[in-house]
Amino acid sequence: MITLKDIAKECGVSFSTVSKALKGSPEIGAETIRMVQQKALEMNYHPNLAARTLRTNRTYDIGVIFEDQTGSGLQHQYFATIFSSLQMTAMSRGFDVTFMGSADTSEFDYFAHCKYRNFDGVAVLATKFDRADIQQLIKSDIPTVSLDYITDGNHSAVMSDNTMGIEALLEYIISKGHRKIAVIHGEATHVTEERVESFRRFTKKYGVIIPESYILGGMYHDPVTSGEATEILLGLPQPPSCIMYPDDFAALGGIRVLNKHNLIVGKDISITGYDGIMLTSMLTPPLTTYRQDGELIGKLIAEHLIDEIENTDSYQPQHSSVSGKLIKGASVADFR
Repeated sequence: MITLKDIAKECGVSFSTVSKALKGSPEIGAETIRMVQQKALEMNYHPNLAARTLRTNRTYDIGVIFEDQTGSGLQHQYFATIFSSLQMTAMSRGFDVTFMGSADTSEFDYFAHCKYRNFDGVAVLATKFDRADIQQLIKSDIPTVSLDYITDGNHSAVMSDNTMGIEALLEYIISKGHRKIAVIHGEATHVTEERVESFRRFTKKYGVIIPESYILGGMYHDPVTSGEATEILLGLPQPPSCIMYPDDFAALGGIRVLNKHNLIVGKDISITGYDGIMLTSMLTPPLTTYRQDGELIGKLIAEHLIDEIENTDSYQPQHSSVSGKLIKGASVADFR
């Protein structure tokens, strides 16, 4: 069995340098880290997890909670990107990742399961945050990092800047001359509250009057409910000239309904999405959307969580806000 001493001998460095390099420690230069990790790979080195667990009293396993009501799961590009980045970052620092989640977890106790699995930390990507077991988990001594959710500031969180996203989309829509702007939002979550509040605030800022009939609910990543909401909007005495959908995938349901009514997107009516998934960039016309930086979000979630695991006594909760990018597709027509 290849040991750290064997790698140290081959690399001409000390045992402690190899140990730190394999963990990606900032104490070691980037070139040394690359050399040692490459040599470990060439020598087919595998750490003795059982020995490491006994020595450090850690499992080197991170739990990830992801609930999905629509069944799209990690097939959805935005969350798949977050999870992939989170996993790669965790693995680079010597941690495994265990995924938890399903379409129906109403009878499942996440806190009890995390205690049973003895996770070193837990990343909470998507769930009903007001669940008793989730609140118990966040308030426990288990290190946690949540996505788009902050409670009392005693745990770390990574937030996608939804306020900036909504403002960027609205600013572009209004610059194209639109004043009759409708929004279809997702289910009741902190993200939804932030987006709807931002929509109301920024339309008011730009002097655009929005009737309540232009604000409808649906579900994230669900073309069916977005299609139904689109039918309602088209049936109004004064239909909107632009419809903002809760995400790109949901926008596909709206496009289907618009096509059924013989409305040409980008000509007869304008639409926007949210997330910036690759699929909608290949639509005709390409979708105007706001691309969230899932790669950076996943990386920060893993880094915050592992930093807390490794520095429990001195760690201070981190709250990171991640900006995205407006993608100007041809789905928003000039209405001036």
